Amino acid sequence: MERMKGKVAIITGGAGGIGVAAGKLFREEGAKVMLVDLYEDALKEAVEKVGGEDTSYAVADVSKPDQVKSYVEKAKEKYGSIDAFLNNAGIEGDIKPVEEYPVELFDKLIGVNIRGTWLGLKYVMPVMKNQENGGAIVMTSSVAGLGGMAGLMPYVTSKHGLVGMTRSAALEGAEKKVRVNAVNPSPVDTRMMRSLEKNMGDEEKAKEQFNQMIPLGRYAEPEEIADLMLFLASDESKFITGAVHAIDGGMTAQI
Repeated sequence: MERMKGKVAIITGGAGGIGVAAGKLFREEGAKVMLVDLYEDALKEAVEKVGGEDTSYAVADVSKPDQVKSYVEKAKEKYGSIDAFLNNAGIEGDIKPVEEYPVELFDKLIGVNIRGTWLGLKYVMPVMKNQENGGAIVMTSSVAGLGGMAGLMPYVTSKHGLVGMTRSAALEGAEKKVRVNAVNPSPVDTRMMRSLEKNMGDEEKAKEQFNQMIPLGRYAEPEEIADLMLFLASDESKFITGAVHAIDGGMTAQI
């Protein structure tokens, strides 16, 4: 079944684990895909993994307005429309108490996770609003956007911000058939979790601690997050907007 046949999708953070998994799935479902990330070599590898003649890439720092505008224009020029936008790029920062967190690292994290995501909306939404069928935007938040986590205040703050951004954008886009939803994963088996585990000292112990927080007892696979993204980008979810979707193995069901 080709649920995205004839549609065009942009995926930021396209060279990361979730980005590649989503790219593969969207291509399998008939979409033309543009991957966006910071480094060209990583993007070339990602394009090879995703495969297909209708897979391309754009190098961009999502925190820079001119570079965001450029990838949006490139996608529209190459494919003619933007039907789905996975606003997925993000960084994890470091694990430190608030008084020890470097100001420059805080600024960098907010620049990517908040400013970069907002800039994506700023330049993609007008394109979608001018299309007869609107479009679908999927924001990558986190379970960290639904609660607090000691030592991760900047990351948690950014992911809470994306929930508010999602709801506000959904209200702004509704009249023009632009739907905006958020996915809020628990730990996913990607590079980001390897980095956090390493920062906690004992990597195996850290992973075990995270697993114990998840009722299903394991990390999510990138493909499982991509499945939810596909649903939210497809016409199967055409009456869903402004919603926040935990995909967390039961993590947030616990009191």
